[in-house]
Amino acid sequence: MVISVFETTEIEKEKLKNGLKGHTLKFFDEPIQNVDNSEYIDSSVICVFVHSKVDATAIEGCKNLKLVCSRSTGIDHIDKTLLDKLGIELKNVPLYGENTVAEHTFALMLALSRKINESFIRTKDGDFSTEGLMGFDLKDKTIGIIGGGRIGLHVARMARSFGMHVRVYDIKQDNFLAEIINFKYLPLDELLKVSDIVSLHLPYNEQTHHIIDEKAINLMKKSALIINTARGGLINTEHLLQALKQKNIYGAGLDVLEGEEFLIEDSVLSSPAENATKIINQNSDLTKLPNVVITPHNAFNSIEALDRIIQCTVKNILDSKI
Repeated sequence: MVISVFETTEIEKEKLKNGLKGHTLKFFDEPIQNVDNSEYIDSSVICVFVHSKVDATAIEGCKNLKLVCSRSTGIDHIDKTLLDKLGIELKNVPLYGENTVAEHTFALMLALSRKINESFIRTKDGDFSTEGLMGFDLKDKTIGIIGGGRIGLHVARMARSFGMHVRVYDIKQDNFLAEIINFKYLPLDELLKVSDIVSLHLPYNEQTHHIIDEKAINLMKKSALIINTARGGLINTEHLLQALKQKNIYGAGLDVLEGEEFLIEDSVLSSPAENATKIINQNSDLTKLPNVVITPHNAFNSIEALDRIIQCTVKNILDSKI
């Protein structure tokens, strides 16, 4: 098989070469939309990550294409309807790092609650004063988890070990697990009102687009934090930015950003200029706020999780119907 792999690191390249011996592998560091179609048009398999937009333009003329494989859980960057129409198989990595992403969620939470970023910058400048660095305990605070899937439930378990009260919103409810972990399900509006910290763990789709907007933020406590390690489009960036500037919420910890694909080198060149410029400016403004901690879609990125992702990806390819 000819397998074209996009958005790859050197570590991934070596692991994939070892797992897919006997096949022809083409590696591209960029997302698929930044690579000329002629470079991979002969591929039987296209393997992408979250910043690659797999649409009609990307796969035009790829007559040998039988499988699109994403090294991610979410597949909102892939036109599944088109692939179904063309008879192209789609596989993802449904389970790779529930604990990994949950741990990063708490890293963002603690960075904000204990002002780690501000403390780090201050001491790097040789200033060891603690003035203005008072944080708050997580113990006895209420965390509202929007999305009670595998990652969300890991966050719930960890939150209980911190001595937090846990509330969960999900369209599917597991009352047995709620009793075992000791959390309560709440309607979304009520969860937003009572939570000291709101953490997002939803897939991105039409129903969840901008689930956190001005209306949702206005329900939240002014002392609340919002954490997003899921997908950037769950939050309306303009409304979040306005709320943070006006101190209508305390802070935000973001591993994902709306329009983050525009922040990747060369992506702006292939994006609608007006939309790209607007979201780039909004995200730039977010990075300048002291009550915001941003990481570059890195919650998945641990040694153990990467091993699981590669192992599952190799299995997905070798087990495919090609």
